[in-house]
Amino acid sequence: MNLISLFRRSKPAVDAVPEPALGTALSPALADEIRRSFNEASRDEEHFPTTIDPRIQHVQVLLKFFGDLTDKHVLDVGCGKGRFARVLGEHYPGAEIWGLDISEEMLRFVPAGIKTRAGLMTELPFADSTFDCIYATESLEHAVETGKAVGEMCRVLKPGGKLVIIDKNAEHWGRFKTPAWERWFTRGELEKLLRLHCREVHSDFISYWEDIAPDGLFLSWYAIK
Repeated sequence: MNLISLFRRSKPAVDAVPEPALGTALSPALADEIRRSFNEASRDEEHFPTTIDPRIQHVQVLLKFFGDLTDKHVLDVGCGKGRFARVLGEHYPGAEIWGLDISEEMLRFVPAGIKTRAGLMTELPFADSTFDCIYATESLEHAVETGKAVGEMCRVLKPGGKLVIIDKNAEHWGRFKTPAWERWFTRGELEKLLRLHCREVHSDFISYWEDIAPDGLFLSWYAIK
């Protein structure tokens, strides 16, 4: 599998379409369409694997920013099959890690020891200030109502808690085939949304592998509530 295949997670594969407008609403019908798409994609192990190489920068970003997760409550938003949660759990078996995903079929693959909940990123089924650390790796792009999803993640984050969002740069929109609902973000756009809820916000360009220089595709946003 080549590098593009490894980090290509946009499903289903269709011709590239214009980027959705920021004000697009997540209707029940659209939510059902997204859910069906990811339920079907759960059978695609090539593009939606159950494991991930712990050396990739997505993983290293989380480990470095979060630090010791022992006795911490952690939420993976849009967890898919739980491949990132699996790595964090292996590093910190004392952490309580939750995975949330719209797809019940994806959640069937989440490893034992990771708690799961089916739901929408825009309506997180958790109480205020529940988690010490929250992350969304290439999942916010599927939320449709981006601002609402960011607000929900910050709502369930404890004061002083840490949030990481890793996603694709809108300046590279059209580089891959994407489903009609998918949306990417500029660096400043997502920083602005995070600053509505968090006291410390910054971002960096990252690569997929440590020995490859960032090409502008991937961004990592960091926030402390």
